[in-house]
Amino acid sequence: MRIGVPKEVKVHEYRVGLTPAGVRELVAAGHEVVVETHAGDGIGMGDGEYLAAGARILATPKEIFDASDLVIKVKEPQAEECRMLRKGQVLFTYLHLAADAAQAQALVASGATAIAYETVTAADGSLPLLTPMSEVAGRMSVQVGATSLQKANGGFGVLLGGVPGVAPAKVVILGGGVSGAHAAEMATGLRADVTIVDRSPKRLRELALQFGGNAKTVYSTTDAIERLTRDADLVIGAVLVAGAAAPKLVTREMVKKMKPGAVMVDISIDQGGCFETSRPTTHAAPTYVVDGVIHYCVTNMPGAVPRTSTFALTNATLPYIRALADLGWEKALARDAGFARGLNVHAGKVTHEAVARALGLDFHRYAFAA
Repeated sequence: MRIGVPKEVKVHEYRVGLTPAGVRELVAAGHEVVVETHAGDGIGMGDGEYLAAGARILATPKEIFDASDLVIKVKEPQAEECRMLRKGQVLFTYLHLAADAAQAQALVASGATAIAYETVTAADGSLPLLTPMSEVAGRMSVQVGATSLQKANGGFGVLLGGVPGVAPAKVVILGGGVSGAHAAEMATGLRADVTIVDRSPKRLRELALQFGGNAKTVYSTTDAIERLTRDADLVIGAVLVAGAAAPKLVTREMVKKMKPGAVMVDISIDQGGCFETSRPTTHAAPTYVVDGVIHYCVTNMPGAVPRTSTFALTNATLPYIRALADLGWEKALARDAGFARGLNVHAGKVTHEAVARALGLDFHRYAFAA
């Protein structure tokens, strides 16, 4: 199969769809890989390393899209990329369509087959292709939150861990999944006062065992969230409903009651955000202020640490890419029900129920051949 890896074009996105090691595996399996020139510069991997791995280097994104049966990316296709997709072509990347009607419409119009990393499911119900970036974003959320809390950056002026004789900052993490747990790991490591909120009693028990006395756990109710955010220095939104828009757990009225200079980091912004006051930002302009509260809502947080993120992502995606290349997309998905849940758009129709519901579009269940 002909596999294409274009250079990412989203603002300050430095990740790339495949490492040279991943290219080498695919070429060894008999596939052809074309990589756009300078696609790997952001992770410290130049064209020479991709050539050595067996790739061909092409000069423009159009050449990559025209030459490829399967396009491997990291971030959702931008408008100019959607226009280069064609019927019968397969796109495998993060899509997050539930919060992006314009992209969904562009993918439908292209006629291409779009498979989303974030809705591929493992046998245990986990999201194996979202997990590595959730780990990165969770850890980053504490770093960027701590930086935003500095007075020079407009924050309240508190150190997360405090010092002897001075209380630590209060960190509230909404969501105890992968990103929330990794945020808690970082925040407790810095000796902050950490509270994790989740609606699953089972998950709260697991987190209580994991963190012992280093983090408190609270069952998610509107009352609990209102009370905790009012006193928080840093609130991290780490809520996920696979394929669907994130629920708005922190209302505008709650934000008004927070202390001036407090910080909110919305990891869920790719899915629309879990704060009512959230709106997407970029690494070029990552924060804004609402009612005195700093909001950090960058939609591609892991793009700031592209080398770590790309290696972690390729580790997770490569077996799925191999299956698509070796078997073709339809047979690969037919053999793996969890992989089939990644199918979001095919031949002008939305094929993921949660995405269709979130966007108010018709849902068409794809019938795989027996």
